[in-house]
Amino acid sequence: MTATIALAFLHHTAAFLVFAALLTELVLLRNELTVASARSVLRMDAVYGVAATVLVIVGLSRVFYTEKGAAYYFASGTFLAKLLLFIIVGLMSIYPTMKFLSWRGALRDQRVPAVEPATIRTVRKIVHAELTLIVIILLLAPMMSRGIGFLG
Repeated sequence: MTATIALAFLHHTAAFLVFAALLTELVLLRNELTVASARSVLRMDAVYGVAATVLVIVGLSRVFYTEKGAAYYFASGTFLAKLLLFIIVGLMSIYPTMKFLSWRGALRDQRVPAVEPATIRTVRKIVHAELTLIVIILLLAPMMSRGIGFLG
């Protein structure tokens, strides 16, 4: 397997893990929190964080060290849109992650975290928006690879 193929595989695997972790969070937050579901949300958020980090590292490696090169990617409006949307998703994820991390004390004491229903609704809306933006990023990927959106 060539390095280019390995990087592409890792990149796509990380992208699907990001999506799966967020979707799992959304499903877990649909019902009333329990100690077990709150722990699962924390684990999924950790998976999300690790997968997103791998996605960034591998993605930048692909940009700078594969055969197409950085000039190709930075001349692509669809690549730049993907990058911008990914940054937005990352920034959006700060609020839910901070809320999830605040649950650790209660979970250490085997208690359900005290979370206002409005906070859960807000977190769910944010996660929903993140998933929507990721779907748009997934649409932009094949457009970029086919040369759609190159800047003149």
